[in-house]
Amino acid sequence: MKSRLLAGTAAVALALVGALIMIAYANGAEQRAMASMEVKDVLVVTKAIPAGTAVSDLAGSLVIEKVPAKAVSATALSTLDHKTNTVAAVDLLPGEQLLEARLVPAAEVTDDKSMKVPAGFQEVSFQLEPQRVVGGNISVGDHVGVAMSFRDGVDKGKPAGASTQLTLRKVLVTAVQRAPQAAAGSDDAKAENTAVPDGLLIVTVAVNDIDANKIVFTSEFGTIWLTKEPLDAQDSGPRIEHLDTVYK
Repeated sequence: MKSRLLAGTAAVALALVGALIMIAYANGAEQRAMASMEVKDVLVVTKAIPAGTAVSDLAGSLVIEKVPAKAVSATALSTLDHKTNTVAAVDLLPGEQLLEARLVPAAEVTDDKSMKVPAGFQEVSFQLEPQRVVGGNISVGDHVGVAMSFRDGVDKGKPAGASTQLTLRKVLVTAVQRAPQAAAGSDDAKAENTAVPDGLLIVTVAVNDIDANKIVFTSEFGTIWLTKEPLDAQDSGPRIEHLDTVYK
């Protein structure tokens, strides 16, 4: 009995030693592979950066990583030197390399009423009541979620009926047009403006061609509601709401 116990203990010890040897070998192999591979320093985005962010505000959202040279883009940056007075031309997402083309002169972001359209995108406008636009509290440079509703929406496996989905996420607002507001009195100038906006708002967003088509279709045959959605807002994936699911 004692000899079997000793034999079992020895077997367990040998297995542990073998596992440690394998781990050490694997780590050594990885280190040897990296040592024989050319690597480059690259600025990589660690936190979402909205389009229009000044280069002086980027440092906290970037980190320098050593990346195999074969995986480094030809225009990837390793430093922000010589990029003074530039801004992010498009939204920058965590994990991507910072490319030179992503930073443009601040003058290319036109003014506080409009914004340069990211490459490959197009603009589309739609008109909404203030309560559908976060009470009118949407500005150029904000990001929005676009919820689309249809009274007779069709979803596979569901009977015909009303449905809503937050279909487009983190969409860049490039322009906002609204009715002129009455000037606040001097006594109210320092107070928070909580007045309900007058009239309708026209919101313009930058999207790809497919999403532009969805917005036009919904504007014609359904209804749109916007959420104010920063780039770090939670995204739980697509979900279609029906009368039998909204309470769940």
